[in-house]
Amino acid sequence: MQYRHLFFDLDHTLWDFEANSRLTLQELYHHLDLAGRGVHDFDLFHKCYIVHNDKLWERYRNGYIKVDELRWKRMWLTLLDFKIGDVELAREMDVRFLDALPTRTLLFPDTLEVLKYLRDKGYVLHLITNGFEKTQHSKLRHSGLTGYFTEVITSEGCNSLKPHKEIFEYALQKAGATRAESIMLGDNVEADIQGAMNAGIDQVYVNHLDQEPAIQPTYTVRSLRELKDIF
Repeated sequence: MQYRHLFFDLDHTLWDFEANSRLTLQELYHHLDLAGRGVHDFDLFHKCYIVHNDKLWERYRNGYIKVDELRWKRMWLTLLDFKIGDVELAREMDVRFLDALPTRTLLFPDTLEVLKYLRDKGYVLHLITNGFEKTQHSKLRHSGLTGYFTEVITSEGCNSLKPHKEIFEYALQKAGATRAESIMLGDNVEADIQGAMNAGIDQVYVNHLDQEPAIQPTYTVRSLRELKDIF
């Protein structure tokens, strides 16, 4: 067995962030009567949210903004696209969104089956996630993933973010793992694949969206089921 420690990303890799996020925003849209406030089209609202969320996450990863700013500003900027300059509403949406989102349970196909397969084969599974401690543990609990992972490393918990080397080094230390026996599995080319490369760790690019990466990962799979061919 070449590898012993498998470090997974959570959002967009195992836990279907897009689907869960969309459902939660749809709920907010109805509960807060955003249609009555001038947000005439949910699909357009959702598209705008994704654009702002991605940009703000990039700024957060690069250290330009703090967590609080990321959380409420993605709502505020989306509302501004519909000419609604309501900071109170944006902050309320932020709180409600973060309360509801981690209770969602949609996973990518075969997630539980593949994790059980890997664990039964003797691999030690861990998580490295650019997320908030309370939120990520809540997602794991509600979607039945908690029992599979020995160490759960969050960016908030270790004060570093993927793709920075420090979060990977911290994870290896926590897991008591060497680089040679470890591999990172994730969907994000910059954060997961390039990040692991920078830290001297092999990688599996979980390419759910069938994109052409600019760099060459150690392995590429297009579904979680294909991990059985590698491990």
